[in-house]
Amino acid sequence: MNDTFRIARRAAIASVAATFALALTGLGLCGAARAQDGGVIRMVVPFGPGTTTDTVGRVVADALAKATRQSVVVDNRAGAGGSTGTDQVAKAAADGRTLVMGTVGTHAINAGLFKKLPYDPMRDFAPIAFVGYTPTLLVVAADSPARSLKDLAALAARPEGVTFASAGNGTSGHLAGEMLAQRLGGKMIHVPYKEGAVALTSVMSHQVDFMFYHPAAVMPQIKAGKLRALGASGAVRSAAAPEVPTLMEQGVKDFDLVAWFMLYAPAATPPATLAQLRSASASALAQPEAMARLKEQGIEQRPMRVDEMAPFNQVELGKWAELVKRSGAQVD
Repeated sequence: MNDTFRIARRAAIASVAATFALALTGLGLCGAARAQDGGVIRMVVPFGPGTTTDTVGRVVADALAKATRQSVVVDNRAGAGGSTGTDQVAKAAADGRTLVMGTVGTHAINAGLFKKLPYDPMRDFAPIAFVGYTPTLLVVAADSPARSLKDLAALAARPEGVTFASAGNGTSGHLAGEMLAQRLGGKMIHVPYKEGAVALTSVMSHQVDFMFYHPAAVMPQIKAGKLRALGASGAVRSAAAPEVPTLMEQGVKDFDLVAWFMLYAPAATPPATLAQLRSASASALAQPEAMARLKEQGIEQRPMRVDEMAPFNQVELGKWAELVKRSGAQVD
């Protein structure tokens, strides 16, 4: 074989290799483009921007995007106490591309609150991941005469009683106030607001005596000397406010009410797709950055197996239905 032939052969081999490499690169780019075009997951948040559910949803969306290497878009669909957006997901295509950040409201309280709920919290959804929970804090203005739970009970025993604010009829804050009235006795008058932030302002300005609200919202005001916390609504103290004793520690029996968040897909989603979503969500929630961001919002994580999620939801449905019934709250 002469030198000219050897040179020509090497050139031909190099040309074929370059062409093959370019073809592979093109295939890879096309594959990446297809994944990007068809790999968008829509996470419906059934409450408005800036709400606790919205903040939690965005933390989970960011973490899930990293875990799946797909785009996860938060879609706020507020209305009817979260029922509007939740119903949209119940009726969405069961292809794993549409999820909902469910809450204690959308998947427990609303079933007893609304006469005609357009979806069934248990039948229409498949749980993906339990994100976490947060007890609420019972707060009063910093200069309120109620410096303890015993003081508040004494004020409620007066003929005029006391008032308590909430973010609306049937919300967890409303029902927690009704439960406290049942446990302590006395007169506690509910004053509903359209937004929790406005309700909290009314407490700080003495328009209303107290309210139950999330630690993430009240702790800055407590640290600023504008609010005082009298108790926590969970069975254990809040990690965001470990110095605040629970109501049960202070003698209020069986007072364990927490707000919680769970990610759901439509019920008909194929088992294999559900398994992938659950695995990705578990990885997402274990990311240190996600854990830290949830903690900043007062969300306490609790590992929950797939076979524990539906039974947990069922128990919560029964518990809150009884509270709604006792409170008399109902939405047509």
